[in-house]
Amino acid sequence: MEEIIHLTKELIRFKTMHSQPDEIQRCVAFIEEYLNKCGAKYRRLDHNSIPSIIVMPENNVAPILLMSHIDVVDGPDELFIPRIKDNALYGRGSIDDKYAAALSLVLLKVYLKRLKKTGKNQNDLPFGVLITADEEIGGANGACKALPEIKAEFSIALDGGSLQKIVTKEKGIVKLKLVARGKTAHGARPWLGENAIENLINDFQLLKTKFELSSPDRWHRTLNFSRIKGGNATNQVPDYAEALFDIRYTENDDMEAIFQNIQDEIKGELIVEKKEPLFQGGDSLYLDLLLENATDTEVGFEHGASDARFLSTHGIKGIVWGANGDMSQHSAHEHVNIDSVYKLYDLLDGFVKRSKALKPKE
Repeated sequence: MEEIIHLTKELIRFKTMHSQPDEIQRCVAFIEEYLNKCGAKYRRLDHNSIPSIIVMPENNVAPILLMSHIDVVDGPDELFIPRIKDNALYGRGSIDDKYAAALSLVLLKVYLKRLKKTGKNQNDLPFGVLITADEEIGGANGACKALPEIKAEFSIALDGGSLQKIVTKEKGIVKLKLVARGKTAHGARPWLGENAIENLINDFQLLKTKFELSSPDRWHRTLNFSRIKGGNATNQVPDYAEALFDIRYTENDDMEAIFQNIQDEIKGELIVEKKEPLFQGGDSLYLDLLLENATDTEVGFEHGASDARFLSTHGIKGIVWGANGDMSQHSAHEHVNIDSVYKLYDLLDGFVKRSKALKPKE
């Protein structure tokens, strides 16, 4: 168990921010060295300079897949110096998501040793491991590219939830731009022009009405006004303005129809810059088995998003689950509670042992 924390500390020391791509490469090389030392055969995929590591049984088929990532959001140098305080490990990536990469690697090492003792090898592994390096920027070159190479019945994205909560669905994401145009004029004679910023504000007021929903659990589409740009000089009527929005939607939303309805009513132009799918884990015998093992855990949902959304795209059922970090992700006091890491390891180990009775589909 202590090796998980030691390995997490080593991973934290790598400043695996996307502003420092060399650090991501160094961290992946460190993981490759760890795998070589424990005799694991692995594949490294590189897409647009983003590396991913895959460890699987024969033919890239495994009943269970453990997913994690080693990239982190930006932070000052001091956050990359791991420290332990009050039975918690602090540092950038401690809970998001380097403890999970470390746990997966140690569990893999333990199972390879068990198999060797019984005359078996990696082809008899009851699970596979996927470690990616671009979750924080959307996963387009990590999980999105790696999952087509893998066949699994069930996946656990160790990147959210808590010991007490297994996440079976997450909202989808839309990055939306609203463009408004007008007519330029001198600021002293605004009546000669048409103010694009004012047009933008008017369109936004209508746009916002399509998201004014409420429910006790808040499982509904939401709109966040993220950025606005317009105007070149204070003494000039602006003829162009734009705004960016972060939208989170549910399985109950037909976003294309909603956007078309909005477009028909506003003066400006709506542009969908990116749309990411929902994550819906689906029913699974593996989930039933896991809940039998994790008796203090319940099923729920999350408003955020993770690489788990790519599981749905590739028809792999799964969940998002993980250790406890007191919702400290991306903060200056990011940490993972050590006891929860140990308990998660025990639960996963027990689950994997019991899952051998569930055979993957041919």
